[in-house]
Amino acid sequence: MSQLGTAFTEGIIAFAATNIDDILILLLFFSQIDSNFRRRHIFIGQYLGFAAIILASLPGFFGGLVVSREWIGLLGILPIAIGIKHLLEKDEDTTEVQTVSNDFTQTSPHNRILAVIWSILHPYTYKVAAITIANGGDNISIYIPLFAGQSLSSLGVILIVFFVMVAIWCAIAYLLSRHPAIAYILSRYGKHIVPFVLIGLGVFIMYERGTFSLLPWLK
Repeated sequence: MSQLGTAFTEGIIAFAATNIDDILILLLFFSQIDSNFRRRHIFIGQYLGFAAIILASLPGFFGGLVVSREWIGLLGILPIAIGIKHLLEKDEDTTEVQTVSNDFTQTSPHNRILAVIWSILHPYTYKVAAITIANGGDNISIYIPLFAGQSLSSLGVILIVFFVMVAIWCAIAYLLSRHPAIAYILSRYGKHIVPFVLIGLGVFIMYERGTFSLLPWLK
């Protein structure tokens, strides 16, 4: 597989593995849509929150510019450790989601450009962004080793994949919000798959970076 193809695959796997629970939160948001809380608030807020998570993860890429890829690959231990931690956690653990209040009753401007600007500045948008950041804080520990050791072009591919996947995630959550039975299956079984995906991703990061060559018995 080419370098860009590998980056594309890593991007899809990493995003899906770290954002399964985010679909559940998006489902909650979409279930609260009314004349004041609109879909665009969810969409823009999700992008703002995810962009903040990406910015917080970029030090991994810059660190990879001065450290050899083999040693950078040791960061793959992080997603492996997180996956094992999830396996050891009890099934009773639940995700606490901060709900969106209905205290704001402002109406949007009729002009389309002003409406877009107002959506970005709207309090609901920042509520969604804040919850996205809070829920995705653990993702940083996955994205840092993913970004580390990548070339600039590979990082660009991963970021493009990530931001396209945000839109896909919003669309999936919106469709699922209209099919409660499917949403139940996802919430019931989705988290059982995530630990194994994270462990596999960590092993893949170490393999792709050549980290296993540091082990004396593999030389």
